[in-house]
Amino acid sequence: MQKMFFELKNLDKSTFKIMKNGLFFCSLVTLISISILLTYIFMGFSFLYYLGITLIKSSFIFAVEFIICGIVVDFIKKRDL
Repeated sequence: MQKMFFELKNLDKSTFKIMKNGLFFCSLVTLISISILLTYIFMGFSFLYYLGITLIKSSFIFAVEFIICGIVVDFIKKRDL
């Protein structure tokens, strides 16, 4: 676990910037999906429920992918040098 935190602290600046922007995008999609789910609570359309759940699942998956791919790309960059 400490090795993972060490790798996150020593990321390349461009890789870190891409990861940061990707996680920001995922958080925006999560907020949109939460607002859609709140709209479902007040209106009751089942389409909004499925749309909100699909968006929130996608945003969590993309967030994990940004983190993992950022670490892998940084590892490959450092290895090639």
